Amino acid sequence: MAVTGDDTETAATGDMSAYQLHTPASSLPQGVVMAHLHGPQKPPEEITQKRELRLMKNREAARECRRKKKEYVKCLENRVAVLENQNKTLIEELRALKDIYRHKAE
Repeated sequence: MAVTGDDTETAATGDMSAYQLHTPASSLPQGVVMAHLHGPQKPPEEITQKRELRLMKNREAARECRRKKKEYVKCLENRVAVLENQNKTLIEELRALKDIYRHKAE
């Protein structure tokens, strides 16, 4: 959005009237408009069904999340084991090379 000279002056002076939101005028009372926004009341059975469906989906999502976390942790544990073995091998190799170096130095 480009800013013209007029807009800059208005913004610099702090005149916020240009930025205010205007709501359309309505001949209905505010309570009626709000009731219309919320829609008609749903039967308790439908609300209960929706809640149970939401809870069931949430439980399934939580179960899947726990499964993925276990898989991730197992992968990390395997990586730790591999790195520990590599480290052990490298330490042994370093020790052997140091021994060879000591014998040649003598």
